[in-house]
Amino acid sequence: MSNAPLATAAVVEDADLNAKAAALDARLAGLGSVLVAYSGGVDSAFLAVTAARVLGSRSLSVTADSASYPERHRDLAIEIARAFNLRHEIIHTDEIGRPDYRANPANRCYYCKHELYTHLSAIARARGFAAIVDGSNADDRGDYRPGRQAAREFGVLSPLDESGLTKADIRSLARRAGMSSWDEPASACLSSRIPYHSEVTDEKLRTIEAAERVLRDLGFRIFRVRHHDAIARLELGRDEIARALDADVSETIDRELRRLGYQHVTIDLRGYRMGSLNEALRLRPV
Repeated sequence: MSNAPLATAAVVEDADLNAKAAALDARLAGLGSVLVAYSGGVDSAFLAVTAARVLGSRSLSVTADSASYPERHRDLAIEIARAFNLRHEIIHTDEIGRPDYRANPANRCYYCKHELYTHLSAIARARGFAAIVDGSNADDRGDYRPGRQAAREFGVLSPLDESGLTKADIRSLARRAGMSSWDEPASACLSSRIPYHSEVTDEKLRTIEAAERVLRDLGFRIFRVRHHDAIARLELGRDEIARALDADVSETIDRELRRLGYQHVTIDLRGYRMGSLNEALRLRPV
């Protein structure tokens, strides 16, 4: 059987990807100068690296450090910034100090992003950056993301989405660019592990982070520790559930998470689902 159809499809796919990458370059160049909301995830990292390549010193990547920001994200942000000589600054935000955020309503992310963009807008105005840009991509359009409302209110732009780049596209381009984090699993703030309407506290966030560190140190790659007060509900990649059920591994997980204060440790047999706590919501995408 000829491989010609597969080769042709690959050429077309590559041409489409190159066209999207070119559109991103052109969009950034047209903005003139940008401040990148840079979390350290592959989307914002690729955007930051691209902005630095296209705009040089006219781009600045800013990472917001806060109680809900995982230490691993901060380490990744710093690592990529150093590897690609990004202009990079870390600021401190205090969304957990906002009562509306701590109450953990369904639109909690709105208050987090409002806090973030309040700080970034002040920096952009003071230093003369033409635009604030974030790492939202084309795949994010159908998800429930209340933080997008805050982005619209502050005029934040999403060049990856505007260029039609999907998560898969971004991973391919990040790999091509030599970014070590190109296949880093998607993640989110630690507060996303707490069910809506259950108060977000620093103690809960630190417990969740420590519990997820246990899983990472055991070699798990895709996971979330959903915090249900005394219960830790583990969502794992479907291909990693069997290993978690191994007697020695499960004993270690149970022991270490109980040591952190959980009374019960459960494994969700449906596996990891992005935004699984949104399953209880009946809301239209924002």
